[in-house]
Amino acid sequence: METKTNKEKRKSYGLLAVGAVLLIAGILFALYAYNTTYQQSLPIAAELSETKALVKAIKEGTAEGDLDALNSRISSLSPEKLRLERPYSYALTLVFFAVMLTIKGIYNAVAGVPQKGKTNIRRLTQAGLLAALCYIGFAFFKIDIPAGTEKASFHFGNVFCVLAALLLGGYWGGLAGAVGMTIGDFTTSYVTSAPKTFLLKLCIGLIVGLVAHKIFKLSREHSARYVTGVTILACVCGMGFNVVADPLVGYFYKTYLFGIPQDVTQVLVKISALTTSVNAVVAVAAASVIYLALRPALKKADLFVEMD
Repeated sequence: METKTNKEKRKSYGLLAVGAVLLIAGILFALYAYNTTYQQSLPIAAELSETKALVKAIKEGTAEGDLDALNSRISSLSPEKLRLERPYSYALTLVFFAVMLTIKGIYNAVAGVPQKGKTNIRRLTQAGLLAALCYIGFAFFKIDIPAGTEKASFHFGNVFCVLAALLLGGYWGGLAGAVGMTIGDFTTSYVTSAPKTFLLKLCIGLIVGLVAHKIFKLSREHSARYVTGVTILACVCGMGFNVVADPLVGYFYKTYLFGIPQDVTQVLVKISALTTSVNAVVAVAAASVIYLALRPALKKADLFVEMD
């Protein structure tokens, strides 16, 4: 069987070429956006931060002012700030996506790719569904925690990100989580977090898929105890990575790519560490329960995807 699988593989250079072109285009786009629209957003961000600080001082009784006028000012500044930040966020997301394509392209060129079949079509369809669930879990089921002009949140998006990797494997599952939650960032006030979200959610999927399917072969037949233990272990590994990486990557990302003041970033990191930990516990528990419930049902309906 191993020999047959190897014979069916062929080397492919198309993805590598596409990834390289997109990477160059993304870097050029990012440099342009950073030096134009993003620079224009900085004075607005400073004014927005000062206005919010004044509103807080008025509410605490240490300053005087017209709260209605200030809140109206905040309402007008926030959309303008996001509008100017969007191009740079799009560009960085394109760069991260291109890096992923380039790495995958190098792998395809060296190791080859298997012939396409029904399994890939099934994975693509299920990945689209799970990407939509990741988007819904983040965009519609979240609680925002403000930190200056930035935010963190409690949400359910990670539940479906982990579930996607359990059902589809690291590559397809990670891609579903990355795409779904990145779109969630793009369509909400978290637009500046979109590139970081794409990178981290892809890594969560890859880690969960690696532990579940590459190391412990979860998609094959095993005892109920084995499946339960591996499911929980894979979820813990993926979300454990996120608990450490999200605040750490977020600090360097916000400070050095977006130039946010370190005092604001430090507050945001502390809040992010709290929200990420809570999100991780919820994701491990919910994704494990949902996967263990879906596994026999998908097998019965002949929709269960077995990993290569």
